[in-house]
Amino acid sequence: MNVNGISREEALERLASFAHTARPLVVVGSMNADYTVTTERLPRPGETVNAGPLRVLPGGKSGNQAATAAKIGADVRMLGAVGSDSNAGFLLDELGKAGVRTDTVLHVDGPSGTTVITVDSHGENTIVYSPGSNGKVSPEYVRAHADLFDEAAVLGLCLESPMPAVIEAARIAHEAGAKVLVNDSPFIPELPRELIVNADILLVNEHEMSQLLGIDEPEDGDWDAVDWDAIVTQMSGFGFDQAVITLGGDGSVVIDDGSAHRISPVKVDAVDTTGCGDSFMGTILAGLASGLDLVTGAQVASYVSAYAATGYGAQASYGTTEQIAARFA
Repeated sequence: MNVNGISREEALERLASFAHTARPLVVVGSMNADYTVTTERLPRPGETVNAGPLRVLPGGKSGNQAATAAKIGADVRMLGAVGSDSNAGFLLDELGKAGVRTDTVLHVDGPSGTTVITVDSHGENTIVYSPGSNGKVSPEYVRAHADLFDEAAVLGLCLESPMPAVIEAARIAHEAGAKVLVNDSPFIPELPRELIVNADILLVNEHEMSQLLGIDEPEDGDWDAVDWDAIVTQMSGFGFDQAVITLGGDGSVVIDDGSAHRISPVKVDAVDTTGCGDSFMGTILAGLASGLDLVTGAQVASYVSAYAATGYGAQASYGTTEQIAARFA
């Protein structure tokens, strides 16, 4: 496995270049209001624990990815649906503040998407997701905005929207010549063939990769010791010659050009890991749109997602280019 590394200065310099992105990116998917509480520890089944004050924060995997990319300078267009409740305006306002274009977001009757999140004193979390309006995103709606994909450099997808709409977005973007990055989350062990053939890059964590490829996880958790050459071959057989495998606090591995590239983590004192994975993916989307290769994009994303871990919430913890540069200077 190749061990890759660029200096902190170079990573932050590349991050600053995102503000000069020549082509926009599109994110299709979910927007949620995150109902978040913090506890000393996560409750066991059937147990009640005391928590701090309830906070309502903007979230949703796709909304998070779009917000991250926009805050670091990318030109981001959002496709998805909000409901007729008070959370709808809240979610769109927060995305707008981040710089995301939301004029094509669908408004439907009923509740917007929501999540209930518990965060412990170590920054770990549990999340329960209720789709709400996200479940009403349809292939017809996606087709009605197909012109957005003609300009786009890259499309970001996760699986919090109905699969027919996800597949249609991938198909339209692929035919338009945009790169398609799919985050298999919430995880499903068998991705539809129609999605795989229209996607270019897969993003999963190490546990999801193990299930997708049917391989055993290392007993000691040492992913550096596994046969990554074999994993590269298996991932290609699954349908992806490019992939990003996140390893939590241990960094990530990028599969590209027939090789595995180890990306080192950026160490911080984490207070809340909610939305850090989405921040990582949003940065890769912005990097691809600005012309970075996948390996360099993942290296820059390590800094952006590490910054997110130092604040509470998902979008609420995301930094601008200037804030991230100041934090790691």
